[in-house]
Amino acid sequence: MTARRTTPMGGDLFGQDAPAPTFDNVTSAGSARPAPNQPLADRLRPNKLEDVVGQGHLLGPEGSLTRMLERGSLASLILWGGPGVGKTTIARLLAQAAGLKFVQLSAVFSGVADLKKAFENARRQAEVGGGTLLFVDEIHRFNRAQQDGFLPVVEDGTIVLVGATTENPSFALNSALLSRCQVMVLNRLDDAAMEALLARAEEETERPLPLTEEARATLRAMADGDGRYLLNMVEQLLNLKAEKPLDAQALARLLAKRAVLYDRDREEHYNLISALHKSLRGSDPDAALYWFARMLEGGEDPRYLARRMTRFAAEDVGMADPHALPLAIAAWETYERLGSPEGELALAQLVVHLATAPKSNAVYKAYGAVRRAAKATGSLMPPAHILNAPTRLMQDIGYGKGYEYDHDAEEGFSGQNYFPDGMKRQTFYNPTGRGYEREVRHRLETWSRLRDRRQS
Repeated sequence: MTARRTTPMGGDLFGQDAPAPTFDNVTSAGSARPAPNQPLADRLRPNKLEDVVGQGHLLGPEGSLTRMLERGSLASLILWGGPGVGKTTIARLLAQAAGLKFVQLSAVFSGVADLKKAFENARRQAEVGGGTLLFVDEIHRFNRAQQDGFLPVVEDGTIVLVGATTENPSFALNSALLSRCQVMVLNRLDDAAMEALLARAEEETERPLPLTEEARATLRAMADGDGRYLLNMVEQLLNLKAEKPLDAQALARLLAKRAVLYDRDREEHYNLISALHKSLRGSDPDAALYWFARMLEGGEDPRYLARRMTRFAAEDVGMADPHALPLAIAAWETYERLGSPEGELALAQLVVHLATAPKSNAVYKAYGAVRRAAKATGSLMPPAHILNAPTRLMQDIGYGKGYEYDHDAEEGFSGQNYFPDGMKRQTFYNPTGRGYEREVRHRLETWSRLRDRRQS
């Protein structure tokens, strides 16, 4: 959809009976900077897109949004990123750059009536030659019906929709809405971007931060990629009457570290367990321990981690190290007996064992293949010679006839056929040459040669 490059009209977008618009809900694209008595994060909001830090892939000279604006075709967007990375600021400045009226709603506090009112005012704006950028914060909070309500006004150009979400749009938003919007992924602010914000704060307040260089680095790390949180901490520091610069330890005692971003029933949960699983599979105990600790620090139930690692022991280590599975159960039981935090050490030991163990998914692959074969072969009976014959009738019809007792055979191996009659022998399990499976592979090769010789 093409954005209308017109000068925004004045007036109250919500009608004469609505309260006067404010900076937080409805503004003109060219709103003035907040007053000096406002929070530092608001005072430092950029006035130009090129002043936004940390999002060069979108706003740099070759950025996606830069090229979109140069073409004069601002599409409806979903801005996906963590808190404090600039979603609201970018939306406001996009409206300014495209000459659109900026209207802001929050999905947490708005309902269908608010959406209808916003759409109607956008239609009125369009009738006089103006355009509207409707920014919806936390858009994933709207239910399916509310999300569907955006479809007609996005399609007919009544609004340019810019939705902001911290959740993966693939899971949080309707496919119909996603098909009409372009998803732009915002990066968490890196160390360079955080330092740029600190420099701007010092310039704005005309005061240097009372920190040593080490403490300054610690402050950036404490914010964990959240620019708003960083500036809120800066504001606290600037209110101090520090006699000398604070070191890292003093800073940590004074300010609270930003809470770890983690939600046990949302995407971050699956991202981190995937990272743990793949670090284990990649035989990297240090990375595996890191992701294990990240999940615990985020509040993950250690029992969930024990269950996932037990599955890993069976699926990814398998017969390459047969001790991995009983060790996983032992670590799980140790945690159940000791609880937190003592029992978590047993799980950490399991992380290291699984990461350093030889790996094989041969049993996992064999199980999948044999299930497919079992479904395909239906109800074929076992060969008669391996059936028990507890009655005379069963003996008379051939049950057990010709069975060779393997313990009595040469080398303890008879080489008889154990597959159903009418089904050719198949190989499902192919052990690797890693770890204990090297020995298993040698045994199977020996038995295969004996079988071929005795059946020939």
